Amino acid sequence: MAAEKSKLREYIEAVGIAVVLAFLIITFVVQAFYIPSGSMEPTLEPGDRIFVNKFIYRFRDPERFDIMVFDYPVDPSMRFIKRVIGLPGEEVKIEGGKVHIDGEPIEEDYTLQDSYSDYSPVEVPADHYFVLGDNRNNSEDSRYWGFVPRDKVIGKSLVRFWPLTRLGRVE
Repeated sequence: MAAEKSKLREYIEAVGIAVVLAFLIITFVVQAFYIPSGSMEPTLEPGDRIFVNKFIYRFRDPERFDIMVFDYPVDPSMRFIKRVIGLPGEEVKIEGGKVHIDGEPIEEDYTLQDSYSDYSPVEVPADHYFVLGDNRNNSEDSRYWGFVPRDKVIGKSLVRFWPLTRLGRVE
């Protein structure tokens, strides 16, 4: 009887440790996210599932072209995923379908198409980011609701794990 109790206790302890480790990993290291819309096409498609590195931005700030997950500034209960375009202190504008940073056009080979509308120059405030979807003509992003505060950033996209036919790094 004592041997049965110790085996049961062993199983309960193992499950408890697994639950605690899973909680710690999801909270601080990596988390899975589902892509619900086409705003990041062709990079990410509706139905894709990705892992997001929640650890990296504890040691460095987001960089231009990072694809990051953040709490939607208008409704923090929602999570959005977009590409970082403008960094703190930079001027961002869209002219003739091309994004300009501090007056210089940037090279973007990942967009579905050029933006159909111009966007007047704005300066990105300190500790904020200007983000855009890769599908510029079908993306609700910084052009509509403003900048992403640094404290709303959750993490950087890491790898697509579903569907298996598209398995790989998200770049």
